[in-house]
Amino acid sequence: MKIAIVNGPNLNLLGKRETDIYGNMPFEQFLEFLKRKYPHVELSYFQSNVEGELINELQRTGFECDGIVLNPGGYTHTSVAIGDAVAAIKAPVVEVHISNVQAREDFRKLSHVSGKAAGSIFGLGLKGYELAIDYLLSR
Repeated sequence: MKIAIVNGPNLNLLGKRETDIYGNMPFEQFLEFLKRKYPHVELSYFQSNVEGELINELQRTGFECDGIVLNPGGYTHTSVAIGDAVAAIKAPVVEVHISNVQAREDFRKLSHVSGKAAGSIFGLGLKGYELAIDYLLSR
């Protein structure tokens, strides 16, 4: 099984950025944990701060992977185009947010992705990525 993890803007700063919200672990370190936990899964990882690059990656992996774990970061709330890309691809997408976006600023309560995703997980820290993978494996 092939699962792509796609992270959006500022997630390259995990472990350095607002550690009270996002924790102290860089995503690359967490990815190594995921690869050990799911040795039978071919996990790929992509991160970009650029909206168009995220759309290109969704389109590329969306027809070759069995599922996608997507954290669109701040683009969740602003990018109709990323939501459209999720709707256009074949692979099921699980939207993940490390923080509880519903408990933050009002503008973060709008997601252009949630309605097009197979499901959404938010507020559970990096554990959300594990839960998303577990869900995709159970489909």
